[in-house]
Amino acid sequence: MDKKFEQLKKDIMSDIDNKKYSDKGIEPLFSAPRPAKILIIGQAPGLKAQESKIFFNDKSGVKLREWMGIDNEIFYNSGLIGVVPMDFYYPGKGKSGDLPPRKNFASRWHAKVLELMPDVELIILVGKYAQDYYLKDGKGKNLTETVKNYKKYLPTYFPIVHPSPLNFRWHNNNPWFLEEVVPELQERIEKILN
Repeated sequence: MDKKFEQLKKDIMSDIDNKKYSDKGIEPLFSAPRPAKILIIGQAPGLKAQESKIFFNDKSGVKLREWMGIDNEIFYNSGLIGVVPMDFYYPGKGKSGDLPPRKNFASRWHAKVLELMPDVELIILVGKYAQDYYLKDGKGKNLTETVKNYKKYLPTYFPIVHPSPLNFRWHNNNPWFLEEVVPELQERIEKILN
């Protein structure tokens, strides 16, 4: 295990803002392998992911890997994929789905985590929170516009909608995503990984 990664994990766990998790023995859920070529910036772990200690261990993860055109082996074991959510802990349940990631979390930890992966060639921004944070004023007026204009953010960033099954209405209204965006995403990933 990478010493810098382990030290950073300890630093995150000892942060007073994460005390309620650390006191329960809950570790931050993220992945920063040194040889990573592709980085996924997600929202925050779901409860199932946090309990199993495996990120994207749910229907959203199955859909994300399908969109990326990769299998579980490459996603979890190749060392070529990093996963850094906007918050490394499950934020709790809201009225409609999970609560949003904490606002101050990414600004405190992301730069330090990204330093551990110097060879990243593509950053996939999954959902509104990641896109708002990384694209700032360059993002579209809403998520749909940002995702539709994904080419504007290449070659560094590739914004996509969250792969949650709860987004079925969005997919029904935006068939271009599966027809145009997903094939481009798969092509770029294949080029980078090969």
